[in-house]
Amino acid sequence: MSNPHIHFSREEFAQRQQRVREALAEKGLDGMLLFKIEDMYWLCGLDTDGFCIFHSMFIGVNGELTHVSRKADLANVKYSSVCEDIRIWVDSPDSPPANAIRDMLKSHGMQGKRIGVQYDTYGLTAQAYRQLVTALDGVCEMVDTSDLVRLMRVVKSPKELEYIRKAGEICDVVMEKGIEMTIAGAYEGDILSEMHGILWKMDGDPPAHIWPTGSGDSALLMRYTTGRKHVGENDQVTFEIGNGFRHYHAASMAVVLTGPKIDPSYQRMHEACVEALDAIQSVMRPGNTVGDMYKAHIEVFNKHGFGHALLNACGYTMGATWPPTWMEHPMIIQNSPLVLEPNMTFFTHMILIDHDTGSTMSLGVQAIIHHDNLEAVTHPPRELIVH
Repeated sequence: MSNPHIHFSREEFAQRQQRVREALAEKGLDGMLLFKIEDMYWLCGLDTDGFCIFHSMFIGVNGELTHVSRKADLANVKYSSVCEDIRIWVDSPDSPPANAIRDMLKSHGMQGKRIGVQYDTYGLTAQAYRQLVTALDGVCEMVDTSDLVRLMRVVKSPKELEYIRKAGEICDVVMEKGIEMTIAGAYEGDILSEMHGILWKMDGDPPAHIWPTGSGDSALLMRYTTGRKHVGENDQVTFEIGNGFRHYHAASMAVVLTGPKIDPSYQRMHEACVEALDAIQSVMRPGNTVGDMYKAHIEVFNKHGFGHALLNACGYTMGATWPPTWMEHPMIIQNSPLVLEPNMTFFTHMILIDHDTGSTMSLGVQAIIHHDNLEAVTHPPRELIVH
């Protein structure tokens, strides 16, 4: 445990933990139970997907930091986390993991105390929540602190931005290969295989969200579905790709068209996407809001007559994420009040899906907000891509 494999300095972890403890104290809380792996990684370096079965972490205002996990994850905890207090729950249908959490809290003197709990996470299922309520009844008061760490994580540190830039570098190379291989007759599986190979060779992490890449009618899909096919003539192929580096994600999006015939409507859709992206990037400045970003993009699409084909969100912030998704909150939606700050990073995707004609077009870029400018970290082509 003296030398865990961590990707941030111990000083940075200590500063993050102190920020959380101070925020808890301001809310009159004595500690917090975490179930979100992204937040545990941010606070102590824990790197595991065992949260899908069970893992919890407690951080207390008086310096407590404790993992409660299964034995199957013990090696991961020791390998990656700076937290040295580890409690093991013994898998048993007669003793839910919430009982181990209760015993851990009692050992820290938390009886009768107010404890924050993360509810908005895949790491705490409805069943696990019900067990937790039962186990802590009469022991602690549970208070919703789902957003406490999430909002801290929206503004990135210099090291986090370094990882996001590296993820973007990998993403650009992967996208370039995908575009290069997309011609009529190509098999989607061959294209994806080459793209994923680049990711691994460049020391990237697999995407936390399976790429929703497809041709023909599946080019309209915004979620992955099984079944590969061959790219046809006069076809459309959507690439929405992303990958991680030290789990920090970057994403990119583009559509490739194959000839020999290209419907003129694609050019109009593409021009609208480029203009909408320019509009949203023009308002990605400190002091504006996430809602301002959405408004900028929808005004362009409406002006071009594509209001019927746009989505109700046009992106989201990105950081360190685990499956099943690389998407994080805040989403870029109408009237979102979050004020933009330097060192936030957003993936902004301009997507048009015309269900009447069966055609689609998109352009997506991730960028970092600075005091007086915007730094793109992914760079899909801005011209219409035709092969």
